[in-house]
Amino acid sequence: MQSLPIRFVLIETSHPGNIGAVARAMKNMALDDLVLVNPLRFPDPEATARASGADDLLARARVVGSLGEALEGCGLVYATTARERDSYYRVVDARTAARRIVAEARAPGAARGAAVLFGTERTGLTNEQLANAQALLRIPANPAYASLNIAMAAQLIAYEILMARQEAEPPPAPARDAPLATPGEMERLFTHLQQVMDEADFRDRTQSGTHLMQRIRRFFNRAELDGNEVNILRGILTAVQNRRRTAGAGQRGS
Repeated sequence: MQSLPIRFVLIETSHPGNIGAVARAMKNMALDDLVLVNPLRFPDPEATARASGADDLLARARVVGSLGEALEGCGLVYATTARERDSYYRVVDARTAARRIVAEARAPGAARGAAVLFGTERTGLTNEQLANAQALLRIPANPAYASLNIAMAAQLIAYEILMARQEAEPPPAPARDAPLATPGEMERLFTHLQQVMDEADFRDRTQSGTHLMQRIRRFFNRAELDGNEVNILRGILTAVQNRRRTAGAGQRGS
């Protein structure tokens, strides 16, 4: 089966056996891009044992020091979660997400692939890590006991991706003039926006003073901006900065 740019990203995995089990699940379902962000122990004999024949995939797994590095080159990002989150996040089930992932990976001329994020075994993904995703991916389960082992979750999602790849007429990817913006490009947009907000003295008025930028990140991520759209927004921000600097220079000279 032809390889597609679909990446599984494991963040700060505690148990090396889970890494091996995820590698096995991926190879079972014809996926081959595994990235590990600061695993507690890797390489490790337990990971190799649990890979059970997927040693080649495990050997190719990349270990990186940050989530930003792990997502380089990706456009579409889904974050797995079993916890209830606030209503500002868009949540899709595994089957719906898998179809969209495959469509995005197959898009003609697509320069960027898709990634699925998996958090730590004990606490899952932090809000800061979730902020890198356009949507949350949830596996329907018993409401009284919805938490899945990371390897089980990876197996189910990988299976849905395989099924989506085998559909006779998979849904097309949304038409766009440019690939989705990468998480790195989005991060630079948010940094630029925060800078302009500070220069204009536009402050977070919420009680904690931390919610505004989180909400801005979420609604921009829901919009799924492409690279051209990010450049347009940053051009507007730069124009605002230049106009403010010109006005300030005029006031000082008068």
